Amino acid sequence: MRRTFLVVVSVLVGACSGGGGGGGGGADGGGGDVGTTTRCTIFPSDNPWNQDVSGLGVHPDSDAIIDSIGRSDTLHPDFGTEWQGEPIGIPYAVVPDSTPKQSVSFDYADESDPGPYPLPDNVPIEAGSDAHVLVIDEDTCTLYELFAADRSGSTWSAGSGAIFDLSSNDLRPAGWTSADAAGLPIFPGLVRYDEVVGKGVINHALRFTVSQSRSSYISPARHAAGSGSASSLPPMGLRLRLKASYDCSGYSSEVQVICTALEKYGMFVADNGSDWYVSGAPDPRWNDDALGDMKQIPGDAFEVVYTGDPVAQ
Repeated sequence: MRRTFLVVVSVLVGACSGGGGGGGGGADGGGGDVGTTTRCTIFPSDNPWNQDVSGLGVHPDSDAIIDSIGRSDTLHPDFGTEWQGEPIGIPYAVVPDSTPKQSVSFDYADESDPGPYPLPDNVPIEAGSDAHVLVIDEDTCTLYELFAADRSGSTWSAGSGAIFDLSSNDLRPAGWTSADAAGLPIFPGLVRYDEVVGKGVINHALRFTVSQSRSSYISPARHAAGSGSASSLPPMGLRLRLKASYDCSGYSSEVQVICTALEKYGMFVADNGSDWYVSGAPDPRWNDDALGDMKQIPGDAFEVVYTGDPVAQ
């Protein structure tokens, strides 16, 4: 969905709570007090994450799929400031290439990239059972992601792990998971403060979760996570788009930016979880009340776009 984005990335020698990305899919690792800058692109301009889908045709099963996710249910911002003392969302860190790399043992080693992974002592780990760790090496523009990460002393383990060259369109092997159920990278689909508020634009697709999915996937996803076969169930990698007729003008400025991105770039089904939960990075600067306007947007405001046929798994 985009042109090649040149982004200024704050280099955190320590941890980044996920303070956003430069407009147009770049990464701004805000929140660090030690930093330099680098110019990275979050995948090439012709990458699916950067694809404008506003002109694509509607999927023939769109109505049935929207019904299965929940036509009258609403979006939910799965990001914000904090809740019960924990940051809301999936944090990330931006580090230099000199960061020491650690070996990680994996539960799903046969579908994980062996690494090693750059994991500074204060790298942020997502609160909750998913315990994602996202790290960008700002010198090599390489994205490292872990699922169910755990550290015991200096020893790291995780459910799965994936490494992505941000200058490449290469996909994971067919049938492989990543740190996400769909086999997709997580970071490119996060809503980030410095895009929404700092730049006033998001130039990439978002990611969201559904409670029930099909046992198949659509490229660029590479892995299925569901058990059903009904055509009304969304496969991993399915792409939804906000209808052009839906009016977001009465919502907060933050949500209007998100609406514009959802109309142009849409959002991928990326994992099983609560229906219509849209992922983002935590940031203490978010206005949670403003983000709450997302909860007024119903499933009926979306349509499924056709981007290819599902692959059974």
